[in-house]
Amino acid sequence: MADIILNKIYVKVWRQNSPKSKGRFETYLVETVSQGTSFLEMIDILNDKLILEGKDPIAFDHDCREGICGMCSMYVNGHAHGPDAEVTTCQLHMRKFSEGQTIVVEPWRAAAFPVIKDMMVDRTAFEKIQQAGGYVSVNTGGIPDGNVILIGQDDAEEAMDAAACIGCGACVATCKNSSAMLFVAAKVSQLAKLPQGRIEAKKRAKAMVAKMDELGFGGCTNTGGCELACPKSISIAHIARLNREYLRAKFSD
Repeated sequence: MADIILNKIYVKVWRQNSPKSKGRFETYLVETVSQGTSFLEMIDILNDKLILEGKDPIAFDHDCREGICGMCSMYVNGHAHGPDAEVTTCQLHMRKFSEGQTIVVEPWRAAAFPVIKDMMVDRTAFEKIQQAGGYVSVNTGGIPDGNVILIGQDDAEEAMDAAACIGCGACVATCKNSSAMLFVAAKVSQLAKLPQGRIEAKKRAKAMVAKMDELGFGGCTNTGGCELACPKSISIAHIARLNREYLRAKFSD
């Protein structure tokens, strides 16, 4: 069956030329778009139109367009990554919108994620948190047989669930306090459940939380909005584990 065509869609986009400049919304008309078109493809179509009209195209981040890189960070109609659940913006399709609808597109809004231009924000704060302790420095050697280090099935699955975090920042953008607790919790939890991560567990929890606070992220009030906005459905149960890891490290000093 052929896709339904949207003859007219209005896209209200945040335009900001540089981090220091004043931003504003601008509205554009996009015509004849298939509902099977992805949201980023629709932005591509709009940008082609703007370029032909001699106007500045909309700047936005993207890479894999497969939902695994976390770069396509946009607020669409008040939802991180858009109104569809458990998807990144690149996986959002125009079938979620209707004829004549106005779609409001904004960048992440968080002090720790300053706008670079239009939809592009600087998320290097996440990289700094990761560098503070989200790694293991033990020499793991070559690839061992799968059964050399025994790990319980439940622990392995929890670690893999946490490792699914792609660092997109939807949790920060959705949180009323711009907290990075879900991101930090996922990165701590994926190592805390594995024997390779226990060696530096105390140092890791303290260092990553300290770096998070230093970079200006807000505190967690456990509203659960981060979990709902996460395209990988990272559970806030990992935040509880981060708190336990942090307290264990602090009281064992």
